[in-house]
Amino acid sequence: MKEEDNLKDKIHPKYFETTITCACGNVIHTRSTVKNIHVEICSNCHPFFTGKQKLIDTAGRVERFRRKYKSLEEKKEKKEAESVEKQGSALRQAQGGEQSQTAEK
Repeated sequence: MKEEDNLKDKIHPKYFETTITCACGNVIHTRSTVKNIHVEICSNCHPFFTGKQKLIDTAGRVERFRRKYKSLEEKKEKKEAESVEKQGSALRQAQGGEQSQTAEK
């Protein structure tokens, strides 16, 4: 007795033998309500399963993100450089003040 024989008519979708084909070329044979499924990533090429880092940039999203936050990063670096410069000048002034005090004694 097949599993399909136990199902009521007209309320369940058809269940087919199908193949899932990945963009990397991997083919998986299974059963589904959809025939011939095409996917972009499977367990053979997904970084989580392979352990390899593979950058998948859909429609330039990574580049757009970098462009968007590039100005913020530049401002942060500039602010840090100014802060270091101010600390250095304050340190030089403090050392100059100590030298003049020792010269007066």
